[in-house]
Amino acid sequence: MEYDYVIVGSGFGGSVSALRLSQKGYKVLVIEKGKWYKTKDFPKTNWNLKKWLWMPYFRFFGIMKLTLFRHIAIISGTGVGGGSLVYANTLPTPKSAFFNAGSWKGLTDWETELKPFYAEALRMLGAVKNPKLFDADLGLQKMAGTLNIEEKFEATRVAVFFGTPNETQKDPYFNGEGPDRTGCNFCGACMTGCRHNAKNTLDKNYLYLAQKHGAEIWAENEVYDVQPIDKADGTQGYEVAIKSSTKFFKKRRKIKTKGVIFSGGVLGTVKLLLQLKENSLPHLSDKLGDDIRSNNETLISVSGLEKDKNYSQGVAIGSILNTDENSHLEICRYGEGSNAWKLLHLPYITGSNMVSRLFKTVGKLFKHPSDYFKIYFANSWAKNTVVLLFMQTIDSTLKFKRNALGMMTSSVSTGKAPKPFIPESIQLVKAYSKAINGVSTSFALETLAGIPSTAHILGGAVMGADANSGVIDKDNKVFGYKNMFVIDGAMISANPGVNPSLTITAIAERAMDKIQPKAKHQI
Repeated sequence: MEYDYVIVGSGFGGSVSALRLSQKGYKVLVIEKGKWYKTKDFPKTNWNLKKWLWMPYFRFFGIMKLTLFRHIAIISGTGVGGGSLVYANTLPTPKSAFFNAGSWKGLTDWETELKPFYAEALRMLGAVKNPKLFDADLGLQKMAGTLNIEEKFEATRVAVFFGTPNETQKDPYFNGEGPDRTGCNFCGACMTGCRHNAKNTLDKNYLYLAQKHGAEIWAENEVYDVQPIDKADGTQGYEVAIKSSTKFFKKRRKIKTKGVIFSGGVLGTVKLLLQLKENSLPHLSDKLGDDIRSNNETLISVSGLEKDKNYSQGVAIGSILNTDENSHLEICRYGEGSNAWKLLHLPYITGSNMVSRLFKTVGKLFKHPSDYFKIYFANSWAKNTVVLLFMQTIDSTLKFKRNALGMMTSSVSTGKAPKPFIPESIQLVKAYSKAINGVSTSFALETLAGIPSTAHILGGAVMGADANSGVIDKDNKVFGYKNMFVIDGAMISANPGVNPSLTITAIAERAMDKIQPKAKHQI
């Protein structure tokens, strides 16, 4: 079995690559570790752990994966469509500073060159302004007013089909070439998988159209080896070894391809490449695994105590506040009934010493027992809770590497380690809690171990002028190998400070634009 390109992963980078290469006449195969979820396959709430979490050892094959490192806890997506299945649909463009920072600085005029590809990405993803604000968004607007920055509050640009709520109509995006779509009903369940056919996930645009052009998608499979054929640099192509990702008895096969595109996200791509560098692909840059960024995020929950509010209504992220030139704050929500997150939350406590944080936690529980009883036992967590997503462009980086057991570990690379206790974030949490009469909690690891969380892990296979400064060049080509690319979040070479999905899509569009159509005489 032979292909022109094998794409490892079906997220934003892999989906763009699949469509554009198949349109250009190439024979394309997409390998996806996760399952193929249709609209009604998604869990009704996140209590359905088998469909929500990816934990193969427990036979859970859901759409969200939680990965813990010494310095960071990472939320990522699995399944056909990758992170688009669980992401919050939000598509902001980074500020100018992003395009002139990091290892890709000066390789080209990024802001100018990417402009048309951002426009194409927005078109393909069906991006529009969120047309309706709900209680959680109005709380953010109220907070902005008290801080005298209300002009910096705005509705988000999201990848959602609004149409008429719950009404299905023919494809509104691709002149009838795409699937039927149904209008959003603002249930807030975007991040557990849209069961109403309103969210513009990648299986409804790029991947859907790629299949129409002949691309194949193999779900529930993962790549475990990539070997150059004959020539050490891959001039003659590659042999790709694949095995089942969900079966006890792993069916294995090998296929040949002229080119390989790694698009498994940071946790997929960097992990696999670090493994391959030890044997199959020794010429990979020594920069591999370096310049890992967390978008300098904090994820803090605030539960309102007023019974007449419903913070689960709306799209996953319906509003954003540009708090200063380096920072943003967004409102995140889960659909009513998705209360499982509360089991992993403790009272929000700050401080550098774990012992003092533990004492403060116990003190808060005893000081406000009624409030925390309501949060953990009496209320519907998702209905009464918002997650405040704070992001910064300010930089700090980690390094991922393999230990003696073959497991990926983290260490600090440059700057200070990411931390959950960012002064600006702390003040905004206090302000929002006051605005909605709420009580704050956070992921238990933040309170207990001081380990921050991120839904936007980036870098590890960054761009550079050469192999000494990056893993790939400005056109996403891997240094040291022919017809090999990295096109996913691992390529992001500076801190965007905003949700990165649009940027990944735009850079992927640019990379594919550089590849010429397949000549008729090619085999």
